[in-house]
Order: sequence, then C-alpha cells, then structure tokens
Amino acid sequence: MPIDRGLIRQIRALDEYDLRRLQIFIRGLLVADDPRAGPRLPAKAVSFRQSLVRCGKPGCKTCPHGPYWYAYWREGGRVRSRYIGRHRPPDADDTADAEGRPE
Repeated sequence: MPIDRGLIRQIRALDEYDLRRLQIFIRGLLVADDPRAGPRLPAKAVSFRQSLVRCGKPGCKTCPHGPYWYAYWREGGRVRSRYIGRHRPPDADDTADAEGRPE
C-alpha cells in the first residue's frame, strides 16, 4: 500500500520533538498485538499506584508533576513498573487508595 504524498509532506514538516513522538507511537504500533488495547501488562498480580514525578529541569517551578498512575509487579525477583497515564486504569482494584494499598 503506497503512502500518501500529502502525509509524507506533513511528516517532513514536523520538528524534532514531534518526530520523536511519532517514532514512539509507531514503535508501539509495531510491538503491540492490538494497538487499541492500551498498554500491555503481565498477567501476574499487578498493583496500581499514583506517583508525583520530578522532571529534572533546572528551575522548574511546577515540580513535582502529576499525579500519574503506574502499574507495579514482580518479575524474576525484581519489581517492574510501567507508566499508565493520568487516569485511573479501568482494571484497578476499587478498594485501593492513591498509594495502591487496600483501605
């Protein structure tokens, strides 16, 4: 399937920041089995927590940013995490508080 020339012109007009965002988006499409399914998490026990995040920019007056939702699970004896987003994941336990602990 040929790529539309107008689309190619629009991509060439993007700045470096937007090109990197497009690259991340495309990589996600290539890796995911179903890109509409959202981030894939392991089938193991997963806990969800909200965290505030520092951006690391010198002089940032709005740090910390967030809160953002993260998923945590154990894999091979290590704790792994994955960024979920600003909104509570639909499969999060309703009895967990903002730190992921049962009430």
